Amino acid sequence: MSLPPSGQNQAFCAISALEAGFVDVPLAQIIDTSPPGETSRLPCLAFLLKHSSRQDTLLFDLGTRKDWESASAPASLALIKKWYGVDVPQDVIDSLRKGGLEPADVTHVCISHMHFDHVGDPRAFTNATIIAGAATRELLTPGYPADPTSFFHHDVLPESRTRYIAPDDAGTVAIGPFAKALDYYGDGSLYIVHTPGHLPGHLSLLARTSPDGAWAFIAGDAAHDWRLITGEAHIADGPHVGCLHTDKEAATGTMAQIRALAQEPRVRVLLSHDVPWYSKNKGGAAFWPGCLKSF
Repeated sequence: MSLPPSGQNQAFCAISALEAGFVDVPLAQIIDTSPPGETSRLPCLAFLLKHSSRQDTLLFDLGTRKDWESASAPASLALIKKWYGVDVPQDVIDSLRKGGLEPADVTHVCISHMHFDHVGDPRAFTNATIIAGAATRELLTPGYPADPTSFFHHDVLPESRTRYIAPDDAGTVAIGPFAKALDYYGDGSLYIVHTPGHLPGHLSLLARTSPDGAWAFIAGDAAHDWRLITGEAHIADGPHVGCLHTDKEAATGTMAQIRALAQEPRVRVLLSHDVPWYSKNKGGAAFWPGCLKSF
C-alpha cells in the first residue's frame, strides 16, 4: 500500500480542530471490553480545512447544535434522552467566530453522516456546498414528519446546495487501503473517502497536510475509540442498544483499513470523538485559529 507521491507545486490543506460539544456515552455501547456502567465523555470535533492555493474553506462535520432538543426528530430525541448526556458549551459556529470566520465564509461542508452530534445545522452555512454520501438521501426520504418514526428531518440538508457523492461516481479512485475515494479538488490535496459500516453514506477525509508527503485522515464515526483501531477491543454489540454500526461487518473492514493506514509513515489519524487526542490538545495550537502540525 502506498499513498500518491507529491507533485510539483503540490497543493495541500491546513487543518484546524473545532470544539462542537460533548456527548456522554455508555462505553459498553462502543467497545466490548468496557466494565458495566462506565461512561465516557466524548468530544464532538469538527475540522476546518483551508486549501493552500484556493480561497476555499471546507468544514468536516458540524458537531452538535445548541438547540439540539428542538431540532431533533421525536424518534431521535427519545433515543438520545434515554442513553446519552449532551452538553454544548461551544458549538461549531462559536468556534469559527473565535478565529474570525463566519458561517457565510465557509465554501464547503462535508457531513460524515446524519447523527445529531455530527450534522449540526447545515442551513446556517448559507454560501456552502453541502457534501454527503449518496445513501444519506435514502435516510431523508421521506424523513420526518412524513414518516413519524424517522430519526431525521427530511429537510435537514438544503437540497439545492447539497451534492450527494456515490462510490460509483465518475472520477472515483482507490487510494491507500481504501477502494473508493473522490479527489475533491482534482489536485491530490483532498480525498473524500467512502468508509461504510457506521451509517449509510458515511464519509471520511484524507488530506495532504504538507507539499512533501504528510497526510491526515479524519475518520468521522468510522471508529469511536482508538482501541477499535489498535485491536485492543472489538465493536460492542450489547443486548440493549445493539451495535452502534448499521453494518458491523463493513465497519470492521473499514477499521482494518484505518489500522493499515495508521501504520504508514507521516500519516495522522483523527477520530471525531478522539478522547486521548482531545485531552492532550484541548485549548492548544491545533484548534482554530491555529492548526495541526504536519508529521
